[in-house]
Amino acid sequence: MPDHPSPEIDLLHAIYAAFNARDIDAAVALMTDDVAWPRAFKGGSVLGPQAVGAYWAEQWGEIDPHVEPVAFHPEGDGRILVDVHMVVRDLAGAVLADELVGHRFTFERGLIRGMEICPVAGSDGAG
Repeated sequence: MPDHPSPEIDLLHAIYAAFNARDIDAAVALMTDDVAWPRAFKGGSVLGPQAVGAYWAEQWGEIDPHVEPVAFHPEGDGRILVDVHMVVRDLAGAVLADELVGHRFTFERGLIRGMEICPVAGSDGAG
C-alpha cells in the first residue's frame, strides 16, 4: 500500500471531509470556476462553485447526507471513480438511504472540474 496517495486522491479526501463538516467554503475552494456538479437530490446539474454551494445549502436544509469514500479507482484518462458509502437521513434522524454509490471525478489544474454519479467499480449497472 503506498504511503502517499496521489494529489487527486488527497483532494478527494479533503472535499468529502469538507462536505461532511458542512464547510462549503473549504469544499468549493477545491473546484474549478466552471465545475459541473450533479443535483443528485433534485435532478439536473449546476455549474460553478457558488451554484454548488447554494445547492448543498438547500439540500442540507431538507436532508442530512453523509458520504464516506471507501475505495478509489484511478482510470486511464485521469479520472478517478470513488466508491462512496452514502447515508442520508431526514432532519429528524431517520435513515432514508444507506447505500454504496459511485462518484466519478475529473480534474483540471489540480482542482475538481466535474463530478458525475455512476455505478460503483465492478458493477455492470444491471440489477
